[in-house]
Amino acid sequence: MSNFNFDTKQFETMMFGPARAYAALSVDFTEKLVNAQLDAAKSYTDTNLSQLRSLMEVKDAEGLKSYMEGQQQVATELTERLKADTEKVVALQQDFAKDSQKLTEENVQKAQEGIKETTETATKAVKEAAPKAAKTA
Repeated sequence: MSNFNFDTKQFETMMFGPARAYAALSVDFTEKLVNAQLDAAKSYTDTNLSQLRSLMEVKDAEGLKSYMEGQQQVATELTERLKADTEKVVALQQDFAKDSQKLTEENVQKAQEGIKETTETATKAVKEAAPKAAKTA
């Protein structure tokens, strides 16, 4: 058996940590997006069921006329709702893109710092080992 000690700090810093952070960001985005879609679907379903109930109560020409006039208002409300839902999804996507970019920039900076630290450590080790190696040679 070898006494090799594997330092997981670099893997955590450069791979696992960023992967977990991105996964958490993705899960949060997915949750918000699904909730927005569920809210929209419920709203559209409620509106449609309400309209069906209103249509079932039509009993004469006057009732049909009133129902048909109300359809313009319903169409306007649905258009407004669709516009608001679209804006909400676009905002969620923009936030996700911005947060992803920020996370990427932070991880690149950490990686650069880690590489610099590793390079400095290796350089120091070589400088310390060189005189010892020269004495034994």
